[in-house]
Amino acid sequence: MICVAACFVLASLACSQGYVSPMELTATAQAQGKVTTPFAPLVTTAAPTATQPTTTPADTSTPTTIPTFTDVPLNSPTPGPTATLDPLATPKPPIQYYTQSGDTLPSILGRFGVSADQITYSQTVPATGLINPGILLIIPNVLNDVFDSIAVIPDSEVVFSPTAIDFDLTAFANQAGGFLSTYKEELSSGPTSGADIIKRVCQENSINPRLLLALLEYKSHWVYGQPANLAETEYPMGHVKLEQKGLYRQLSWAVSQLSIGYYGWRAGSLSTLPFSDGTVLRISPGLNAGSAGLQYLFAQLYNKADWVSALYGNESFPILMEKMYGNPFVRAASVEPLYSPELTQPKLELPFVPGKVWAFTGGPHSAWGPDGALAALDFAPPSSQSGCVENPEWVVAMAPGVIVRAENGAVIEDLDNDNRENTGWNIFYMHIATKDRVAVGTRVETGDKIGHPSCEGGVSSGTHTHVARKYNGEWILADGPMPFNMSGYIAHNGSKIYEGTLTKGDTIVTRDENGGIDSHISIPKPK
Repeated sequence: MICVAACFVLASLACSQGYVSPMELTATAQAQGKVTTPFAPLVTTAAPTATQPTTTPADTSTPTTIPTFTDVPLNSPTPGPTATLDPLATPKPPIQYYTQSGDTLPSILGRFGVSADQITYSQTVPATGLINPGILLIIPNVLNDVFDSIAVIPDSEVVFSPTAIDFDLTAFANQAGGFLSTYKEELSSGPTSGADIIKRVCQENSINPRLLLALLEYKSHWVYGQPANLAETEYPMGHVKLEQKGLYRQLSWAVSQLSIGYYGWRAGSLSTLPFSDGTVLRISPGLNAGSAGLQYLFAQLYNKADWVSALYGNESFPILMEKMYGNPFVRAASVEPLYSPELTQPKLELPFVPGKVWAFTGGPHSAWGPDGALAALDFAPPSSQSGCVENPEWVVAMAPGVIVRAENGAVIEDLDNDNRENTGWNIFYMHIATKDRVAVGTRVETGDKIGHPSCEGGVSSGTHTHVARKYNGEWILADGPMPFNMSGYIAHNGSKIYEGTLTKGDTIVTRDENGGIDSHISIPKPK
């Protein structure tokens, strides 16, 4: 036979990073047009436009006493970040920090601005893995201009966690009787109710519906009343930008900001809040991820003075949320910590048929939307044609489970078989073609067919699939304390999103959007 590589053309894939519709959210590409591997070149997609959407983010320890949101401290500065301790400076009392669920040593170092050897440990902690909560660390106080704040929301009330199981969003909105109860937005699939739009955004982004409903009421009075003006009607999250007009896009933008804060804080890569006037504020290093996420969102909406009032004032958002649903820390007590240090990823296999050679085209990047958790990886099948074309290859189940959702290019597999995607481990497969796609309710074993890779579910210039993991509603970072492990291949971040490697022993597979030979990956057929 003539060399197989000469019979095929090169792939070039990535997932999109723009706020667009559900059909436009998770894939785009940059064509290179080389003829060297079995992966077809892709036609570059135009930048997203402001078209209507089409059909197509660990935790903190449960507090000893349940917080309420009245009479909380507003601003108590504490010392701030320096690279090393100044031996000539007046010594400052060290910080006594008790570790929280979800903490890792790298995340603690990022938040407190210190090195590992500057900390005194009451007991040994792992260098990279999850740390048991409640361990006392004595940390030098090197931070200046810190906003010394208390937790305003538990993690489980930000992500689509088990606290949302018994919440009927549609019934709540209808009973409240406000603008939301009669609102409809025209999507490509037809008129869609406000409650259904919120449900969709919550499922896509794994965000708690109580939070989005409360934000909508706080910003524009949609739940119990009526928007006061045209701006609140068309831009209900207060982010006035033409291409993000309408409820779906406004909620998607808000969720993106929450995710930047939540997962950036979880990873230790976010330590400051940027405000629109160019000023920044250091986040209190002892906060939980949920509170950091809410602080980040509100920093995009308000100046510093209004930000303090919105989060810690007498008519703050947390007070409204407590009035709407009761104290969120009470609900959190039954489900947090969302995961324990003993949690391990179940055995997962690569999402394609053994013996087939695919390309690793996307290193750790957002699970959904442009700025979410770096939890997803991309793989492209071999193809003799470029662009978004039907492909006979199969995406297969990475583990045993049951299919709980299959729509708009997405398939969710629940691994604990309770038919819920906000409890336990779940696998998210994206860009799965409608044709031959597995049905909801199907029980699958490892290697069973999920569907064909495609461009469905996102703006995509080439056929591929996108996979990510969730646990109790939180996206699990691809390169974190529980790194993505498929067939023994471990995911690692690159110097920027989409870059990265998969390693297995001495084998290194390097992400290449063009499907070059260094990105080729396969597992042997069973004997």
